Amino acid sequence: MDNLLSEFDSFVRTRTPALLRSAYLLTGDQHLAEDLVQSALARTHRSWSRLHHSGNAEAYTRKTMYHLQVSWWRRRRVPESMPGDLPEPRGGGSASDHAHQTSLRLTLRAALVKLSPKQRAVLVLRFFEDRTELEAAELLGVTVGTVKSQTAKSLARLRTVAPELAELYVLEGSTR
Repeated sequence: MDNLLSEFDSFVRTRTPALLRSAYLLTGDQHLAEDLVQSALARTHRSWSRLHHSGNAEAYTRKTMYHLQVSWWRRRRVPESMPGDLPEPRGGGSASDHAHQTSLRLTLRAALVKLSPKQRAVLVLRFFEDRTELEAAELLGVTVGTVKSQTAKSLARLRTVAPELAELYVLEGSTR
């Protein structure tokens, strides 16, 4: 039993930063992202005895995050704001690269807030998490057609509200 707890503790410590980045992009708020990750990890903990053998704990946790987020959207319609900072990935870079990345991140954050939660979730799954249309549809509990239409609408909206993000629009041509 102590070994299971140790494995779960290790999983939480190593995967939480990546889970928080995804959750932040889904929720648009650091505190909501933390709540989402905590809720998903609580469910993962309850299923840990079967998950630790399969090696699918992170996939289970992420799927749980997406399902929880969809059910939260359906329950409440609260105006959104993105006051928090996007958690930074580890690593370094040059000063000019850092300035460009900061500018890009701020522009992207301002543009994402103008999308609906569903549109933002589709973009996060398709391009941040590199999921296929089918995987995104399954995770969100919608059809592939919905994922395709929400992706197209999201990218069109981004083009309108943030034309300076044109370098990212290469994502639209993805055939995944």
